[in-house]
Amino acid sequence: MTTIEKHLDDTTFATYESEVRSYCRNWPAVFDTAEGAWLTSVDGKQYLDFFAGAGALNYGHNHPALAEPLIDYLVRGGITHGLDMSTRAKGEFLRTFADKILTPRGLDYKVQFPGPTGTNAVESALKLARKVTGRESIISFTNAFHGMTLGSLSVTGNAAKRAGAGVPLVHTTPMPFDNYFDGTVEDFGWFERVLDDQGSGLNRPAAVIVETVQGEGGVNVARTAWLRALAELCHDREILLIVDDVQMGCGRTGEFFSFEFAGITPDIVTLSKSIGGYGLPLALTLMKPELDVWAPGEHNGTFRGNNPAFVTATAALNQFWSDDLLTRDVHRKGAMIAEVFEELATTHDGVSHRGRGMVRGLVFDEPGQAGEVCALAYEAGLLAETSGPEDQVVKLLPPLTIDEDDLDHGLGILADAVAQVNPARTSGVTA
Repeated sequence: MTTIEKHLDDTTFATYESEVRSYCRNWPAVFDTAEGAWLTSVDGKQYLDFFAGAGALNYGHNHPALAEPLIDYLVRGGITHGLDMSTRAKGEFLRTFADKILTPRGLDYKVQFPGPTGTNAVESALKLARKVTGRESIISFTNAFHGMTLGSLSVTGNAAKRAGAGVPLVHTTPMPFDNYFDGTVEDFGWFERVLDDQGSGLNRPAAVIVETVQGEGGVNVARTAWLRALAELCHDREILLIVDDVQMGCGRTGEFFSFEFAGITPDIVTLSKSIGGYGLPLALTLMKPELDVWAPGEHNGTFRGNNPAFVTATAALNQFWSDDLLTRDVHRKGAMIAEVFEELATTHDGVSHRGRGMVRGLVFDEPGQAGEVCALAYEAGLLAETSGPEDQVVKLLPPLTIDEDDLDHGLGILADAVAQVNPARTSGVTA
Protein backbone atom coordinates (compact mmCIF):
# COMPACT_ATOMS: atom_id res chain seq x y z
CA MET A 1 0.00 0.00 0.00
CA THR A 2 1.36 3.40 -0.95
CA THR A 3 1.56 6.32 1.46
CA ILE A 4 -1.37 8.01 -0.28
CA GLU A 5 -3.44 4.83 -0.12
CA LYS A 6 -2.69 4.37 3.59
CA HIS A 7 -3.61 8.00 4.22
CA LEU A 8 -6.93 7.46 2.47
CA ASP A 9 -7.58 4.33 4.47
CA ASP A 10 -6.71 5.84 7.83
CA THR A 11 -7.88 9.42 7.88
CA THR A 12 -9.45 10.97 4.80
CA PHE A 13 -13.01 9.71 5.08
CA ALA A 14 -13.30 10.06 8.84
CA THR A 15 -11.84 13.56 8.68
CA TYR A 16 -13.80 15.04 5.81
CA GLU A 17 -16.94 12.99 5.22
CA SER A 18 -20.15 13.28 7.21
CA GLU A 19 -21.01 10.84 9.98
CA VAL A 20 -24.06 9.85 7.91
CA ARG A 21 -21.98 7.40 5.86
CA SER A 22 -23.05 3.82 6.50
CA TYR A 23 -21.94 1.03 4.16
CA CYS A 24 -18.27 1.91 4.59
CA ARG A 25 -18.55 1.22 8.32
CA ASN A 26 -19.28 -2.45 7.68
CA TRP A 27 -16.98 -2.67 4.65
CA PRO A 28 -14.00 -0.43 5.53
CA ALA A 29 -11.88 -1.34 2.50
CA VAL A 30 -11.00 1.46 0.09
CA PHE A 31 -12.27 0.13 -3.23
CA ASP A 32 -10.50 1.01 -6.45
CA THR A 33 -11.58 -1.09 -9.46
CA ALA A 34 -14.39 -3.45 -10.36
CA GLU A 35 -15.26 -5.96 -13.04
CA GLY A 36 -18.26 -8.25 -13.30
CA ALA A 37 -19.13 -9.46 -9.81
CA TRP A 38 -15.79 -8.49 -8.26
CA LEU A 39 -14.45 -5.39 -6.52
CA THR A 40 -10.75 -4.81 -5.82
CA SER A 41 -9.47 -2.61 -3.00
CA VAL A 42 -6.39 -0.37 -3.13
CA ASP A 43 -4.37 -3.05 -1.33
CA GLY A 44 -5.24 -5.62 -4.02
CA LYS A 45 -7.76 -7.70 -2.08
CA GLN A 46 -10.74 -8.91 -4.10
CA TYR A 47 -14.31 -8.99 -2.86
CA LEU A 48 -17.20 -10.87 -4.43
CA ASP A 49 -20.16 -8.51 -4.68
CA PHE A 50 -23.51 -9.91 -3.52
CA PHE A 51 -24.74 -6.34 -2.99
CA ALA A 52 -24.56 -4.92 -6.54
CA GLY A 53 -24.94 -1.27 -5.59
CA ALA A 54 -28.14 -1.99 -3.63
CA GLY A 55 -29.57 -3.34 -6.88
CA ALA A 56 -28.21 -0.63 -9.18
CA LEU A 57 -25.78 -3.05 -10.86
CA ASN A 58 -27.95 -5.91 -12.07
CA TYR A 59 -25.53 -6.41 -14.98
CA GLY A 60 -22.42 -6.24 -12.81
CA HIS A 61 -19.56 -3.77 -12.79
CA ASN A 62 -18.19 -2.26 -16.01
CA HIS A 63 -19.84 -4.69 -18.39
CA PRO A 64 -18.04 -4.21 -21.73
CA ALA A 65 -21.31 -4.18 -23.70
CA LEU A 66 -22.27 -1.06 -21.73
CA ALA A 67 -18.85 0.52 -21.24
CA GLU A 68 -17.92 0.60 -24.91
CA PRO A 69 -20.93 2.59 -26.19
CA LEU A 70 -20.56 4.97 -23.23
CA ILE A 71 -16.89 5.60 -24.02
CA ASP A 72 -17.68 6.08 -27.71
CA TYR A 73 -20.45 8.53 -26.84
CA LEU A 74 -18.20 10.62 -24.62
CA VAL A 75 -15.28 10.58 -27.04
CA ARG A 76 -17.45 11.85 -29.89
CA GLY A 77 -18.71 14.72 -27.72
CA GLY A 78 -22.23 13.48 -27.08
CA ILE A 79 -24.42 15.67 -24.90
CA THR A 80 -24.07 14.86 -21.20
CA HIS A 81 -26.63 17.25 -19.69
CA GLY A 82 -29.86 18.06 -21.46
CA LEU A 83 -32.60 18.81 -18.89
CA ASP A 84 -35.73 17.69 -20.79
CA MET A 85 -34.57 18.87 -24.19
CA SER A 86 -34.85 16.42 -27.06
CA THR A 87 -31.58 14.60 -27.66
CA ARG A 88 -30.55 11.69 -29.81
CA ALA A 89 -29.59 9.63 -26.77
CA LYS A 90 -32.96 10.14 -25.10
CA GLY A 91 -34.87 9.42 -28.29
CA GLU A 92 -32.99 6.17 -28.85
CA PHE A 93 -33.67 5.12 -25.27
CA LEU A 94 -37.40 5.85 -25.54
CA ARG A 95 -37.76 3.91 -28.79
CA THR A 96 -35.75 0.98 -27.46
CA PHE A 97 -37.66 0.91 -24.16
CA ALA A 98 -40.93 0.81 -26.08
CA ASP A 99 -39.72 -1.85 -28.55
CA LYS A 100 -37.95 -4.15 -26.09
CA ILE A 101 -40.00 -3.73 -22.91
CA LEU A 102 -43.42 -2.12 -23.25
CA THR A 103 -44.74 -3.44 -26.57
CA PRO A 104 -43.86 -7.13 -26.03
CA ARG A 105 -45.68 -7.00 -22.69
CA GLY A 106 -48.73 -5.19 -24.04
CA LEU A 107 -48.08 -2.21 -21.77
CA ASP A 108 -49.09 1.31 -22.75
CA TYR A 109 -47.22 3.81 -20.58
CA LYS A 110 -46.00 7.35 -21.01
CA VAL A 111 -42.47 7.88 -19.66
CA GLN A 112 -41.50 10.70 -17.33
CA PHE A 113 -37.91 11.43 -16.33
CA PRO A 114 -38.39 12.87 -12.82
CA GLY A 115 -34.75 13.13 -11.76
CA PRO A 116 -31.80 10.84 -11.12
CA THR A 117 -32.92 8.69 -8.18
CA GLY A 118 -35.62 6.33 -7.02
CA THR A 119 -37.05 8.75 -4.51
CA ASN A 120 -37.49 11.30 -7.34
CA ALA A 121 -39.62 8.75 -9.17
CA VAL A 122 -41.69 8.02 -6.07
CA GLU A 123 -42.22 11.71 -5.29
CA SER A 124 -43.49 12.35 -8.81
CA ALA A 125 -45.77 9.29 -8.66
CA LEU A 126 -47.38 10.43 -5.40
CA LYS A 127 -47.74 13.98 -6.66
CA LEU A 128 -49.30 12.83 -9.93
CA ALA A 129 -51.77 10.52 -8.16
CA ARG A 130 -52.96 13.36 -5.99
CA LYS A 131 -53.30 15.67 -8.98
CA VAL A 132 -55.26 13.12 -11.02
CA THR A 133 -57.69 12.14 -8.27
CA GLY A 134 -57.94 15.36 -6.27
CA ARG A 135 -57.42 13.32 -3.10
CA GLU A 136 -54.61 13.58 -0.55
CA SER A 137 -54.28 10.26 1.24
CA ILE A 138 -51.91 7.49 0.12
CA ILE A 139 -52.03 3.90 1.37
CA SER A 140 -48.67 2.26 2.01
CA PHE A 141 -47.70 -0.99 3.71
CA THR A 142 -45.91 -2.16 6.82
CA ASN A 143 -42.13 -2.54 6.35
CA ALA A 144 -42.21 -0.63 3.04
CA PHE A 145 -39.26 1.44 1.87
CA HIS A 146 -39.72 4.04 -0.87
CA GLY A 147 -36.99 6.63 -0.36
CA MET A 148 -35.57 9.29 1.95
CA THR A 149 -37.23 12.53 0.82
CA LEU A 150 -40.33 13.66 2.71
CA GLY A 151 -43.00 12.27 0.40
CA SER A 152 -41.21 8.95 0.04
CA LEU A 153 -40.53 8.79 3.78
CA SER A 154 -44.21 9.30 4.48
CA VAL A 155 -44.94 5.95 2.79
CA THR A 156 -41.89 4.21 4.31
CA GLY A 157 -42.38 2.00 7.36
CA ASN A 158 -38.97 2.02 9.07
CA ALA A 159 -39.23 4.04 12.28
CA ALA A 160 -35.59 5.15 12.37
CA LYS A 161 -35.68 6.44 8.81
CA ARG A 162 -39.01 8.19 9.40
CA ALA A 163 -37.62 9.87 12.50
CA GLY A 164 -34.93 11.51 10.42
CA ALA A 165 -37.55 13.67 8.72
CA GLY A 166 -37.81 15.94 11.75
CA VAL A 167 -41.38 16.94 10.83
CA PRO A 168 -44.72 15.12 10.85
CA LEU A 169 -45.18 12.76 7.91
CA VAL A 170 -48.82 13.15 6.97
CA HIS A 171 -51.53 12.19 4.47
CA THR A 172 -50.56 8.52 4.43
CA THR A 173 -51.94 5.41 6.12
CA PRO A 174 -50.06 2.11 6.53
CA MET A 175 -51.82 -1.20 6.01
CA PRO A 176 -50.56 -4.74 6.71
CA PHE A 177 -48.39 -6.19 3.94
CA ASP A 178 -49.05 -9.74 2.79
CA ASN A 179 -48.55 -12.26 5.63
CA TYR A 180 -47.86 -9.51 8.16
CA PHE A 181 -49.71 -11.55 10.79
CA ASP A 182 -47.98 -14.82 9.79
CA GLY A 183 -51.20 -16.25 8.42
CA THR A 184 -53.08 -15.99 11.74
CA VAL A 185 -55.21 -13.05 10.56
CA GLU A 186 -56.56 -12.27 7.10
CA ASP A 187 -54.57 -9.05 6.80
CA PHE A 188 -56.02 -7.97 3.45
CA GLY A 189 -59.56 -8.03 4.86
CA TRP A 190 -58.79 -5.10 7.15
CA PHE A 191 -57.95 -2.84 4.23
CA GLU A 192 -61.14 -3.76 2.39
CA ARG A 193 -63.30 -3.26 5.45
CA VAL A 194 -62.02 0.19 6.43
CA LEU A 195 -62.29 1.37 2.82
CA ASP A 196 -65.97 0.48 2.68
CA ASP A 197 -66.93 1.34 6.26
CA GLN A 198 -68.30 4.88 6.51
CA GLY A 199 -67.36 4.90 10.18
CA SER A 200 -63.73 3.85 9.78
CA GLY A 201 -62.33 7.37 9.58
CA LEU A 202 -60.22 6.49 6.54
CA ASN A 203 -60.34 9.10 3.82
CA ARG A 204 -60.69 7.69 0.30
CA PRO A 205 -57.07 7.46 -0.88
CA ALA A 206 -55.63 8.78 -4.11
CA ALA A 207 -53.40 5.74 -4.52
CA VAL A 208 -51.89 2.63 -3.05
CA ILE A 209 -48.11 2.22 -3.34
CA VAL A 210 -46.60 -1.25 -3.01
CA GLU A 211 -43.43 -3.26 -3.59
CA THR A 212 -44.05 -6.80 -4.81
CA VAL A 213 -40.96 -7.82 -2.82
CA GLN A 214 -39.95 -5.60 0.07
CA GLY A 215 -36.16 -5.53 -0.14
CA GLU A 216 -35.19 -3.13 2.63
CA GLY A 217 -38.13 -4.38 4.69
CA GLY A 218 -36.64 -7.87 4.93
CA VAL A 219 -37.24 -9.59 1.58
CA ASN A 220 -40.97 -9.94 2.20
CA VAL A 221 -42.63 -11.50 -0.85
CA ALA A 222 -46.22 -10.75 -1.81
CA ARG A 223 -48.23 -13.68 -3.10
CA THR A 224 -49.79 -13.62 -6.56
CA ALA A 225 -53.30 -13.86 -5.12
CA TRP A 226 -52.67 -10.95 -2.73
CA LEU A 227 -51.36 -8.70 -5.50
CA ARG A 228 -54.25 -9.57 -7.79
CA ALA A 229 -56.77 -8.87 -5.04
CA LEU A 230 -55.05 -5.54 -4.33
CA ALA A 231 -55.16 -4.57 -8.01
CA GLU A 232 -58.84 -5.53 -8.22
CA LEU A 233 -59.69 -3.58 -5.07
CA CYS A 234 -57.96 -0.47 -6.44
CA HIS A 235 -59.67 -0.79 -9.81
CA ASP A 236 -63.15 -1.30 -8.34
CA ARG A 237 -62.83 1.69 -6.01
CA GLU A 238 -61.08 4.03 -8.48
CA ILE A 239 -57.85 4.14 -6.47
CA LEU A 240 -54.62 4.33 -8.44
CA LEU A 241 -52.16 1.46 -8.01
CA ILE A 242 -48.47 2.41 -7.90
CA VAL A 243 -45.86 -0.34 -8.02
CA ASP A 244 -42.43 0.71 -6.78
CA ASP A 245 -40.03 -1.32 -8.93
CA VAL A 246 -36.95 0.76 -8.12
CA GLN A 247 -35.02 -2.18 -6.65
CA MET A 248 -37.03 -5.17 -7.87
CA GLY A 249 -37.40 -4.11 -11.50
CA CYS A 250 -35.06 -4.65 -14.46
CA GLY A 251 -35.05 -8.42 -14.02
CA ARG A 252 -34.20 -8.76 -10.33
CA THR A 253 -37.11 -11.17 -9.75
CA GLY A 254 -36.81 -12.78 -13.20
CA GLU A 255 -39.14 -10.88 -15.50
CA PHE A 256 -38.28 -7.28 -16.37
CA PHE A 257 -41.04 -5.92 -14.12
CA SER A 258 -41.55 -7.61 -10.77
CA PHE A 259 -45.34 -7.47 -11.15
CA GLU A 260 -45.48 -9.42 -14.42
CA PHE A 261 -45.76 -12.80 -12.70
CA ALA A 262 -49.01 -11.70 -11.04
CA GLY A 263 -50.64 -10.64 -14.30
CA ILE A 264 -51.49 -7.14 -13.07
CA THR A 265 -51.06 -3.76 -14.78
CA PRO A 266 -50.33 -0.92 -12.36
CA ASP A 267 -51.50 2.59 -13.13
CA ILE A 268 -48.08 4.04 -12.29
CA VAL A 269 -44.67 2.33 -12.04
CA THR A 270 -41.43 3.72 -10.63
CA LEU A 271 -38.05 2.55 -11.92
CA SER A 272 -34.49 3.57 -11.07
CA LYS A 273 -31.29 1.82 -9.94
CA SER A 274 -30.58 -0.71 -12.73
CA ILE A 275 -32.60 1.02 -15.45
CA GLY A 276 -29.41 2.97 -16.23
CA GLY A 277 -27.61 -0.33 -16.78
CA TYR A 278 -24.17 0.85 -15.77
CA GLY A 279 -24.88 2.34 -12.36
CA LEU A 280 -25.35 5.85 -13.75
CA PRO A 281 -28.22 7.79 -12.13
CA LEU A 282 -31.51 7.50 -13.99
CA ALA A 283 -35.14 7.20 -12.92
CA LEU A 284 -38.43 6.73 -14.75
CA THR A 285 -42.03 7.25 -13.74
CA LEU A 286 -44.34 5.30 -16.02
CA MET A 287 -48.01 6.24 -16.20
CA LYS A 288 -51.03 5.18 -18.19
CA PRO A 289 -51.57 7.79 -20.93
CA GLU A 290 -54.84 9.05 -19.48
CA LEU A 291 -53.01 9.92 -16.26
CA ASP A 292 -50.49 12.18 -17.99
CA VAL A 293 -52.13 15.41 -16.86
CA TRP A 294 -48.96 17.34 -16.05
CA ALA A 295 -48.71 20.92 -17.25
CA PRO A 296 -45.35 21.70 -18.91
CA GLY A 297 -42.73 22.20 -16.21
CA GLU A 298 -45.13 21.39 -13.38
CA HIS A 299 -42.72 18.77 -12.09
CA ASN A 300 -39.09 19.09 -13.12
CA GLY A 301 -35.47 18.73 -12.06
CA THR A 302 -32.06 19.85 -13.27
CA PHE A 303 -30.68 16.33 -13.69
CA ARG A 304 -33.64 14.59 -15.30
CA GLY A 305 -31.80 14.42 -18.62
CA ASN A 306 -28.75 12.26 -17.84
CA ASN A 307 -27.75 11.44 -21.41
CA PRO A 308 -24.81 9.12 -20.62
CA ALA A 309 -27.31 7.03 -18.62
CA PHE A 310 -29.64 6.98 -21.63
CA VAL A 311 -26.75 5.52 -23.64
CA THR A 312 -25.97 2.74 -21.17
CA ALA A 313 -29.67 2.07 -20.52
CA THR A 314 -30.26 1.60 -24.26
CA ALA A 315 -27.24 -0.69 -24.51
CA ALA A 316 -28.50 -2.77 -21.57
CA LEU A 317 -31.96 -3.20 -23.11
CA ASN A 318 -30.43 -4.30 -26.41
CA GLN A 319 -27.92 -6.61 -24.77
CA PHE A 320 -30.11 -8.32 -22.19
CA TRP A 321 -33.77 -7.86 -23.13
CA SER A 322 -33.99 -8.87 -26.78
CA ASP A 323 -34.93 -12.41 -25.66
CA ASP A 324 -35.77 -14.30 -22.46
CA LEU A 325 -32.30 -15.73 -21.76
CA LEU A 326 -31.63 -13.44 -18.80
CA THR A 327 -35.04 -14.14 -17.29
CA ARG A 328 -34.42 -17.87 -17.45
CA ASP A 329 -30.93 -17.42 -15.97
CA VAL A 330 -32.32 -15.40 -13.08
CA HIS A 331 -34.88 -18.07 -12.22
CA ARG A 332 -32.24 -20.81 -12.48
CA LYS A 333 -29.66 -18.99 -10.35
CA GLY A 334 -32.36 -17.95 -7.91
CA ALA A 335 -33.22 -21.62 -7.48
CA MET A 336 -29.54 -22.34 -6.78
CA ILE A 337 -29.52 -19.77 -3.99
CA ALA A 338 -32.80 -21.09 -2.61
CA GLU A 339 -31.42 -24.63 -2.53
CA VAL A 340 -28.42 -23.56 -0.46
CA PHE A 341 -30.63 -21.46 1.83
CA GLU A 342 -33.03 -24.36 2.32
CA GLU A 343 -30.12 -26.57 3.38
CA LEU A 344 -28.99 -23.92 5.87
CA ALA A 345 -32.53 -23.57 7.21
CA THR A 346 -32.77 -27.35 7.58
CA THR A 347 -29.48 -27.78 9.41
CA HIS A 348 -29.39 -24.65 11.61
CA ASP A 349 -31.90 -23.73 14.29
CA GLY A 350 -33.69 -20.42 14.06
CA VAL A 351 -32.95 -19.94 10.37
CA SER A 352 -35.43 -19.61 7.49
CA HIS A 353 -35.38 -18.13 4.01
CA ARG A 354 -37.53 -16.32 1.49
CA GLY A 355 -37.27 -14.49 -1.80
CA ARG A 356 -37.98 -14.59 -5.49
CA GLY A 357 -35.63 -14.69 -8.46
CA MET A 358 -32.25 -13.30 -7.43
CA VAL A 359 -33.32 -11.38 -4.38
CA ARG A 360 -33.05 -13.78 -1.47
CA GLY A 361 -33.13 -13.40 2.28
CA LEU A 362 -31.73 -15.67 4.99
CA VAL A 363 -33.74 -14.88 8.12
CA PHE A 364 -32.44 -15.32 11.68
CA ASP A 365 -34.65 -15.64 14.74
CA GLU A 366 -31.77 -14.02 16.68
CA PRO A 367 -31.45 -10.74 14.74
CA GLY A 368 -27.84 -10.08 15.69
CA GLN A 369 -26.72 -13.24 13.96
CA ALA A 370 -27.44 -11.76 10.52
CA GLY A 371 -24.97 -8.94 11.13
CA GLU A 372 -22.38 -11.38 12.46
CA VAL A 373 -22.73 -13.51 9.34
CA CYS A 374 -22.24 -10.48 7.08
CA ALA A 375 -19.17 -9.39 9.07
CA LEU A 376 -17.55 -12.82 8.75
CA ALA A 377 -18.43 -12.96 5.07
CA TYR A 378 -16.73 -9.59 4.53
CA GLU A 379 -13.55 -10.83 6.20
CA ALA A 380 -13.64 -13.79 3.80
CA GLY A 381 -14.10 -11.51 0.78
CA LEU A 382 -17.88 -11.34 0.27
CA LEU A 383 -20.12 -8.27 0.39
CA ALA A 384 -23.65 -8.90 1.66
CA GLU A 385 -25.94 -6.60 3.61
CA THR A 386 -28.64 -7.00 6.23
CA SER A 387 -32.22 -5.81 5.95
CA GLY A 388 -35.47 -5.92 7.86
CA PRO A 389 -36.74 -3.84 10.80
CA GLU A 390 -34.26 -5.52 13.16
CA ASP A 391 -31.56 -6.18 10.54
CA GLN A 392 -32.42 -9.84 11.00
CA VAL A 393 -32.14 -10.80 7.33
CA VAL A 394 -29.01 -11.43 5.25
CA LYS A 395 -30.14 -10.04 1.90
CA LEU A 396 -28.48 -11.20 -1.31
CA LEU A 397 -28.58 -9.08 -4.48
CA PRO A 398 -25.81 -10.56 -6.65
CA PRO A 399 -25.44 -9.31 -10.22
CA LEU A 400 -27.91 -11.13 -12.45
CA THR A 401 -25.05 -11.89 -14.83
CA ILE A 402 -22.81 -13.49 -12.19
CA ASP A 403 -20.89 -16.57 -13.26
CA GLU A 404 -22.22 -19.75 -11.66
CA ASP A 405 -18.80 -20.62 -10.23
CA ASP A 406 -18.65 -17.20 -8.55
CA LEU A 407 -22.18 -17.68 -7.25
CA ASP A 408 -21.23 -21.05 -5.76
CA HIS A 409 -18.08 -19.54 -4.27
CA GLY A 410 -20.02 -16.76 -2.58
CA LEU A 411 -22.69 -19.10 -1.27
CA GLY A 412 -19.93 -21.27 0.18
CA ILE A 413 -18.48 -18.28 2.03
CA LEU A 414 -21.92 -17.44 3.36
CA ALA A 415 -22.58 -21.02 4.48
CA ASP A 416 -19.25 -21.09 6.35
CA ALA A 417 -20.13 -17.83 8.07
CA VAL A 418 -23.52 -19.19 9.14
CA ALA A 419 -21.85 -22.29 10.54
CA GLN A 420 -19.52 -20.14 12.68
CA VAL A 421 -22.31 -17.95 14.02
CA ASN A 422 -24.98 -20.62 14.38
CA PRO A 423 -23.43 -24.12 14.56
CA ALA A 424 -25.43 -26.85 12.86
CA ARG A 425 -27.62 -28.96 15.09
CA THR A 426 -26.37 -32.43 15.90
CA SER A 427 -28.18 -35.34 14.28
CA GLY A 428 -31.67 -35.67 15.64
CA VAL A 429 -31.08 -33.18 18.46
CA THR A 430 -31.98 -29.52 18.41
CA ALA A 431 -30.11 -26.95 20.45
